[in-house]
Amino acid sequence: MRKSDSGWKSDAPRITYTTAIRVRYAETDAMGWVYYANYFSYFEVGRTELIRNIWRPYRDIEKDGLRLPVVQTGCRYISGARYDDRLEITSHLSLPSMYRLRFDYEITHADEGQTIARGFTEHCFVSADGKLMPIPEDLRNKVGQ
Repeated sequence: MRKSDSGWKSDAPRITYTTAIRVRYAETDAMGWVYYANYFSYFEVGRTELIRNIWRPYRDIEKDGLRLPVVQTGCRYISGARYDDRLEITSHLSLPSMYRLRFDYEITHADEGQTIARGFTEHCFVSADGKLMPIPEDLRNKVGQ
C-alpha cells in the first residue's frame, strides 16, 4: 500500500505510548503461536491505552455520542509469540487530516527485544447516528495540530 492511499503524511506530529501485555493461552493456536488475528486485538489494547493516557477513556468518548470506527487496517507479521511471552505494544498516533486518526503499532518481544509485528489502523469520528465528525479540537490540541 502506498502512503498516499491512506492520506498519511510522514511529517504529521505523532504521540507515542507503550503498553505491556502477556500472551494468554486462549490467544494461541494449535501450533502454540499467537493466532494471527489476535494481533489486531493487541493493536486495540495499545490504541485504547494511548487514547486514555493522552485524552480520555473510550467509555467517556462513547458516552458523548462519538464512535471511532476503523476505516483501514494492515499488519506485517515478522516473527511470532507464544503463550506467556511478555510483549510491548508501542502505539503512535497521528492526525493526517481533520477527519482521520492514524495509529501505527510495533509489537516487540519484551525479553528479546525482537519486533514481531508492525501494523496500523485508521479511524474517523462519527456521531451515534453515523454522521462523519471532525476530530475534536481538544484531541487535535493534544497531538499538536
